[in-house]
Amino acid sequence: MSSSVVSPPAVRRVLDWRLRFGLLSLVWGFSFLFMKVGTESFAPFQVTLGRLAFGTAVVAAAMAVKRERLPRGARTWAHLTVAGFLLNALPFSLFAFSELTIPSSLAGICNATSPLWGMALSLVALSEDRPTRRRVAGLGIGFLGVLTVLGVWQGFHGLDVTGTALALLASLSYPVGWIYVRRTLAGSGHSHLSLTGAQLGLATLQLAVVTPLFTTVPTSFPMLPLLSVAALGVLGTGIAFLIQYDLVAEVGPTTAQMVTYFTPVIATAAGVALLGESLSWSTPVGAVIVLAGAALTQSRPRTRRDGTTPEPAHRTGSRARARQGSGV
Repeated sequence: MSSSVVSPPAVRRVLDWRLRFGLLSLVWGFSFLFMKVGTESFAPFQVTLGRLAFGTAVVAAAMAVKRERLPRGARTWAHLTVAGFLLNALPFSLFAFSELTIPSSLAGICNATSPLWGMALSLVALSEDRPTRRRVAGLGIGFLGVLTVLGVWQGFHGLDVTGTALALLASLSYPVGWIYVRRTLAGSGHSHLSLTGAQLGLATLQLAVVTPLFTTVPTSFPMLPLLSVAALGVLGTGIAFLIQYDLVAEVGPTTAQMVTYFTPVIATAAGVALLGESLSWSTPVGAVIVLAGAALTQSRPRTRRDGTTPEPAHRTGSRARARQGSGV
């Protein structure tokens, strides 16, 4: 999760935004498979450190091409340190740990609850956001979807509760970080690319400190897990960030955010087809309910013929700003 980068017009003509949207969906959907393969040979912290290191290298290269400088100011760097922890180091690590015991498909579905957490938190933490019937209904539907995925009527039989809780906690970390960034770094005057590079670099440093304390140096580096970690960093972190916020700049945050609804579908298909993960009926059904609830919380009220909306302007305006604030 980072910030917007505007690509040169020539690049946009070569790759239509729909193609980039599809590419981003594939990359983020397969990221959960890459994590699963990576943790088969490396510790979760090592997978996360590798992911952040490769991702930072990609963004640093983009900064060099555009001749961007890192942001200045101790206060800005302090806020970026917190943002790097909440938006990168913590959720990436939690997802990696969760996939030690749960399928990659389930981790991808848990990630889809992030908009639900974000909406619930914004109603509490952001004074300008007000609850509406549509948003409350979306939260309720999404919660029922989570219970369906977990198979609550079976008493969580056959489900690793710890791994699932870690994945849900990872998805919660994103909106917490977004709200923090919105309150501290919005309108800082620094370019989005420089903030992204600094944030990822700080998250990498955090993992570089933590990883040696809890892991030992691997005795071998199997090719497939190593390539998975590299792909997770280069594609799922570095390039994906650049594509996502390029889409935000071109088609707006509402359309770009729709990628959230395709990611769990791809993650599930990849896990079942390539990793042979089992899938009970409650998992895809619950995923559909979760996505329906998330879509409802993010939907906008219909515009009347006279151009007005059913809700007060301050509500719809704050909601749009919340979407734009979902990346550093």
